[in-house]
Amino acid sequence: MAKSLSFPQGFLWGGAIAANQAEGAWNVAGKGPSVADAISWKPNLSLKDYAGHAALTDENVQDALLGRNDALYPKRRGIDFYHHYKEDIALFAEMGFKVLRVSIAWSRIFPTGEDAEPNEAGLQFYEDLFRELRRHHIEPLVTLSHYEMPLALSEKYNGWVHRNVVDAFVRFSKVCFERYKDLVRYWLTFNEIDSIHRHPFTTAGIREEKSAPGKAKQDIYQGLHHQFVASALVTRDCHAIIPGSLVGCMLTKLTTYPHSCRPEDVEATLKKNLENYFYADVQVFGEYPPLILRDLERRGIEIAMHDEDRHILKQHTVDFVSFSYYMSMTESTQPDAERIPGNTVLGVKNPYLPASEWGWQIDPLGLKISLLELYDRYQKPLFIVENGLGAKDVVVDGKIHDDYRIDYFRAHFEQTLAAIHEGVEVMGFTTWGCIDIISAGTSQMSKRYGFIYVDQDDEGNGSLQRLRKDSFWWYQRVIASNGADMN
Repeated sequence: MAKSLSFPQGFLWGGAIAANQAEGAWNVAGKGPSVADAISWKPNLSLKDYAGHAALTDENVQDALLGRNDALYPKRRGIDFYHHYKEDIALFAEMGFKVLRVSIAWSRIFPTGEDAEPNEAGLQFYEDLFRELRRHHIEPLVTLSHYEMPLALSEKYNGWVHRNVVDAFVRFSKVCFERYKDLVRYWLTFNEIDSIHRHPFTTAGIREEKSAPGKAKQDIYQGLHHQFVASALVTRDCHAIIPGSLVGCMLTKLTTYPHSCRPEDVEATLKKNLENYFYADVQVFGEYPPLILRDLERRGIEIAMHDEDRHILKQHTVDFVSFSYYMSMTESTQPDAERIPGNTVLGVKNPYLPASEWGWQIDPLGLKISLLELYDRYQKPLFIVENGLGAKDVVVDGKIHDDYRIDYFRAHFEQTLAAIHEGVEVMGFTTWGCIDIISAGTSQMSKRYGFIYVDQDDEGNGSLQRLRKDSFWWYQRVIASNGADMN
């Protein structure tokens, strides 16, 4: 990369975490259980089993609620960010963060989702958190729904399948906007909204057992529609309550290439990518793509829409598009094509790319391709809000030498810069799991993403001491130089 190239002035460098993976304190100060609190750790989970952690039955949920062994539920403890946030924010500030992406645990504010009044202790916690960020000159980027809806709404309504959940979420969001209007400017509505198909319980509280026979897929699309409507309504409310605020959607960017130039592979890839775009299309353009509507019709899926829904979607579109990018994959129609893991998905192996220990194929150029595709399609500012490398870090004499993580980020930052200099407007880059947290997919602690090591193992043993990795100091230099020094 030529030395003369630089990131734009005001580029938002930072990191990202989620409440359910970091906070812990799952039943402290009035917080109610969330869907994440019912997800148990499976130590022998196959890398290719990306449904096992999230496809919960009613029996699983009841066991979680009645169980006394919190050690089986790692997201209940996280890394105790709830009690360590000042220490952690000081470390983020030491790295030079301009922004920190966090989420608000809905059940910390409304324990059941429909309580008569919000939980003041929960509201105060986030106010204190945002004020601490501001004290260190770090902008909060806040996700309203990041896999942590109140478990009570799943029990009562089968999650987002019921329209009442739209009202409950809009109410929760308005309370947040009113309370934090002087502290938070950047908001995201739903984390990886497309993930409702991959893990409907985690994303939307939907359990197949609660659906009528043969209607599980239709319920997922119904829940998705309700999330689209809710996203538009809270975008409206945020703009009204917080002048100058910016609201973004959030997409899992599952960049897919044809495995070969066989026309059948090209067609299958095109359809896969169009389906991936669908979720941002609705929130950016304010309407369902016609090809998606035709596909739903062909499959006999009928979405119940209120008369005003189309108007709501059209009138209240997002200001920017954020996305996660970890890997790319290929697609093939050949039945014997080898499929390997990705971000809770399986894709056909690309022989030209290396892979992480968890099988995710590493493709920095794919990030540039993704940026070019998204900006060409939407012509709105983009924000990379998740990108990172899960690895098993080793502590030697109190040090963590993670050159592999530095190499990973350097390559992805360079491709981001290349896209910017080809005309793509990128607001910022928040690396995923900037401090080690509980893995979303496997509930492991040993799958580490952070620049900061947290002394805790998969069983929850450890001092919770924070240690700076080599990548900590490297990222500090990158931020200080606005990307000019990536050596």
